[in-house]
Amino acid sequence: MSELALREFHSFQAGGKDFVYLVPSAAVFELDEASSAVIGRLRERSMSRSDLARQLSALFPADEVRETVSELMRARAIGEVGVPEEPAPKQMPPENFPLTTMVLNVTNQCNLSCTYCYEYGEDKIVDTENGKKSKFMSEETARESVDFMLRESGQNRLAHLTFFGGETLMNFPVLKFAMRYARERAAELGKEVDFSLTTNATLLRPEIIEFLAENRVGVTISIDGPKEMQDEFRVFKNGSGSYDIVAPKIRELLKRHRSRPIGARVTLTSRTLDIRKIYKHLTEEIGFWEVGFAPVTTSPDRKYAIANEGFDSMLGQFQALANDFLEAALENRHHGFSNVKDTIEEIHKGVSKAYPCGAGLGLMGVSTDGDVALCHRFAGSDAHKLGTVRDGIDRLVQIDFLEKHHIADKTDCSKCWARPLCSGGCYHEAYTRYGETARPNLHYCEWIRGWTDTCLKIYAELSVRNPKYLEQFDEKVEYEASSVS
Repeated sequence: MSELALREFHSFQAGGKDFVYLVPSAAVFELDEASSAVIGRLRERSMSRSDLARQLSALFPADEVRETVSELMRARAIGEVGVPEEPAPKQMPPENFPLTTMVLNVTNQCNLSCTYCYEYGEDKIVDTENGKKSKFMSEETARESVDFMLRESGQNRLAHLTFFGGETLMNFPVLKFAMRYARERAAELGKEVDFSLTTNATLLRPEIIEFLAENRVGVTISIDGPKEMQDEFRVFKNGSGSYDIVAPKIRELLKRHRSRPIGARVTLTSRTLDIRKIYKHLTEEIGFWEVGFAPVTTSPDRKYAIANEGFDSMLGQFQALANDFLEAALENRHHGFSNVKDTIEEIHKGVSKAYPCGAGLGLMGVSTDGDVALCHRFAGSDAHKLGTVRDGIDRLVQIDFLEKHHIADKTDCSKCWARPLCSGGCYHEAYTRYGETARPNLHYCEWIRGWTDTCLKIYAELSVRNPKYLEQFDEKVEYEASSVS
């Protein structure tokens, strides 16, 4: 009789129960006592069904063991030795996949001079000062971009338009024009457009705040925490810090703009890793509804780059803040740590990614002169161009990119249990670190696995102790474009 062995999954405990995260299906599977016992025996060695039934006979009837084995085989948690598991077919996106979100870089200029900035700092890939790209987008290019977005959105009723920079509000007139034109054209086509933007908050004048509030524009503020952390890197060109300028403006925005939650986006560096302190300041002292954190994208030899021990520290602090999130969620209280909420939503929906994000597929970035790039981080880069808003997307270039960046072709990821949620990581991060967008971000694999394990445990804990909390993720949630950073 053929012997059985474990297949690919990640096991963990939560809420006093055993769980497995099944890699092929990206499903979370709660184990009963019989399932835990079968898996426990197979951890020791492979064995046949009859051997399993015999070894577990003192604990479970033979019929229950056989039924459990069949169920675990259907779930692909175990399988027959010598019978290779059939690899999932490499499924490509359908042709002419609709554009969901367009990120419009209305300017490539900024009034801050953040040392670590991927767009203007030491690791920039586009020359925004001396290059050939326009420094500010014109109304004509904005109009063409809106037409492109609505055309490429296909049958989707809703399109997301998010404004970006540089510092977005340096080209506020074109932003206003684009919104007005997008509303008019969308109405003619029976569509709607959702608007959002990212800003450093330095230019939040009263009239701009009023406009954002009246028009229900989603807003994400780039801010790194309390004064000493904000002023470490987020400085003006003369070297002076920006905290004292932006803090009162943000408070005015939060006071006036209540139609949509406003979030903060924090860049973490080796010098600014006190995550709970940052979170507490931004939520309790400033008043943000949610806060998202991202490690700085940079070459490894920069002084502010996060090294291995930094990732360990970051993971520990993420876990501590995630536990605060869990306590709040168990009591149905809001907690604004968006990193954990976003991940448990993906877990709940069984997300299994062929690509790490929607770049080059459902999300594209448009440069100031109308070139269409993989995403806003590549806007203006000829090497990452997919077309123009005037001529459309070059489908051969797009298909070639998607073929080469599919998770099935990232051999470094082929045995990683976290690949359904990671899929190799950010293209821009890979390009900055390794010079190739197709390379997996191997420098933070342990961090990703540790963080995914943490979120799986929180998800499972909620499923045991407060399953109603997870019902919010059953609804179809539109992609929130204001999270672009």
